[in-house]
Amino acid sequence: MSQIKYFIFVIIASVTVQINSQTITSEDIELMKLNLENLLTQSQFDSERGDYYSAKDNLNKALALSVELDDKQKAGVIHAKIAKIQFTVEEIDKAFLSLTKAAEIQREINDYANLAITYNMRGILHSSKGEYKIALDYFTSAKTKFEEEDLESFLADVNLNEAKVYIKLENYQEATEKLEQAIILAEKYDLKFLLSSALIYKGKVLEKLENNQAALEATNQGLDIAIANNFSKNMIDGYLILSQLYEQSEDFKQANTFIKKHLQLTDSLLNITQDNFSPEKSAQLLKAYNQAERQQLISQLSEADSESNLARITTMLSIGLITILSLLTLSLYKNNNIRLRTNNMLHIKNDELIIAKEKAELASKTKANFLSTVTHELRTPLYAVTGLTNMLLDENPKPDQVQHLKSLKFSGEYLLTFINDILQINKIEANKVELDPELFNLKKKVENVISALSNSAHNNNIKMHFSYQEGLSHNFIADQLKISQILINLIGNAIKFTKDGDIWVRISKINEDKDIHTLRFEIEDNGIGITKEKQEHMFESFSQGSIQINRKYGGTGLGLSIVKGLIEILKGKIYIKSELGKGSTFFFEIPLTYSPNSVKIETNSHAKKIEALDLSNIKILVVEDNKINQMITKKILNKMNLECEIVENGEDAVEHVKNTNYDVVLMDIHMPGISGLEATKIIRTFDKDLTIFALTAVTLEDKMQEFDDAGFTDIISKPFKQDDFEKKLYHALKKNQSSQASIE
Repeated sequence: MSQIKYFIFVIIASVTVQINSQTITSEDIELMKLNLENLLTQSQFDSERGDYYSAKDNLNKALALSVELDDKQKAGVIHAKIAKIQFTVEEIDKAFLSLTKAAEIQREINDYANLAITYNMRGILHSSKGEYKIALDYFTSAKTKFEEEDLESFLADVNLNEAKVYIKLENYQEATEKLEQAIILAEKYDLKFLLSSALIYKGKVLEKLENNQAALEATNQGLDIAIANNFSKNMIDGYLILSQLYEQSEDFKQANTFIKKHLQLTDSLLNITQDNFSPEKSAQLLKAYNQAERQQLISQLSEADSESNLARITTMLSIGLITILSLLTLSLYKNNNIRLRTNNMLHIKNDELIIAKEKAELASKTKANFLSTVTHELRTPLYAVTGLTNMLLDENPKPDQVQHLKSLKFSGEYLLTFINDILQINKIEANKVELDPELFNLKKKVENVISALSNSAHNNNIKMHFSYQEGLSHNFIADQLKISQILINLIGNAIKFTKDGDIWVRISKINEDKDIHTLRFEIEDNGIGITKEKQEHMFESFSQGSIQINRKYGGTGLGLSIVKGLIEILKGKIYIKSELGKGSTFFFEIPLTYSPNSVKIETNSHAKKIEALDLSNIKILVVEDNKINQMITKKILNKMNLECEIVENGEDAVEHVKNTNYDVVLMDIHMPGISGLEATKIIRTFDKDLTIFALTAVTLEDKMQEFDDAGFTDIISKPFKQDDFEKKLYHALKKNQSSQASIE
């Protein structure tokens, strides 16, 4: 009997279809197609603004129309779109069924392009369930189909999805390769959302590989694109990764800022999602009733007599309403608890960040004090080593001793350079480097640097080439000492890594704004070059590319780190362009203030100027407890035809100054009894004008205030540069003699 009913139903349906097909006109078909496209457009709009309930409803209507129009291609596409929404609202099993229907239709009509999209979506679903091997197989199938259909632009999304799987598998090498491919394709086809997402995930991978600087650059680049285009999901991911990166680099203020942005945006999207899901959530609440109780309720209602029916229905509806309200209240309560827990977690995290910040500040102070102590203890004996070596070289040593003395001098200077580099890095990191702008001749300064390094270049059989842009002014106001230090480091590096080659130094103007001229300095060599992987780390402390390079070419690996720090202090930027085996080019751009005034270039050394003074009545007091340093300082002064008296402690220094009119006092700082600082303070109580130089190994900037407060005229660091010592001594002696002449 049931079979007869079935056949009757089939016959009636067939007749109905025939009648309908006869009555549907071509205009009706076009109208249906237009309606279909409108429904698809509306569903896309609903999906983008998070109204997934409306999007799904419009897609179901579109699916019915595609079936009526017998448009199988559209039907397959719509099934895939429905699956995407089902995946978004976490209906994973339904999404799998929708994708299966889509794939069946697409395989049937050979729609391989859309089948590839379905495979890509299927891979995402398997990945969400932790089935990574199956996911990768589907992604491979998707890529194969896209390549067969010559749809290269679609490969960007598949590569990104593969990268996400490899990140979950902690295979960061494969993830990096997939992300690079995704970035290249996204840039090529201007796929901003994919480019933003790929760059942010690249930042995540680089963070896992502990390359924080590159991770910051990639994440910020991706986040900028996301913010410009309002890609909320990418912004959430970017803020979270930036927070983690800044926390690792101990920049806790920035870490706190980005975690707050992450949570605020997450909360905002959560609220929007709750609003848009309200109809579906209501349906879920109704389904939450116990099925057995509902059946019992129906049974009770059917068995009740007509008089009690209304009362029972009213009671049951009341119970149902109360239950729904209770469930809604419970949902709100849970949501509020989640928000409270999130806020508490934020407060706890903030407290942890503050504690970590305090610890970092304490560690920084401890490091500074340690460096101050250690460098002082190292520089004091170095003063003896370099001083004695120079004296022995000046006293006509035996020919077989010269080489040994030169080696000793080189070792002492190398160690001194290393100590100075560490101090410089410490100052840069502590933001204690101050600018000392002065008028100078830029061209002459660069020529002097090149001349000073010419011997090293000659030893490596290197030809030096200097190009100064025609018409470019020579006179500028800037911190010439720091510019010299930058050039010495960069040209010195070029010499170190070049053999039998050439080095080009070029200076040109790239911009001019009134008196501010932005100049470009280029230092190019044709030496060993640097790989792209190593270039990312070239400006980090103690980085020279590899241990083998460090062993072969020497050096501390601090030079480029200092260079970058100094250029940033000068408000400039530095870049590198290099190819392994073909050489490197470092170029930096800094703003300099143009000056129409010319620079007077002195021809005579300060030593000769001192000799020209009347030295017959000059009295110099050296306050130094170290016997070797006493001898060295005395010999240096004697070479300039200057005599001196020597005392070994601060108490004797005060007494000598009270009883004798000295022109200059060279005061050591660390001595037994009262220190040089205390002795100078006492002297200033009865002699305000006496020239007192702090002859000390202490060079950290945080000591400068102490020296000023004590009343020192100036500081001469040990081991001092001869020119610097002679210059300061000359100006002090000349000033004294001018004062005496005016009194007479």
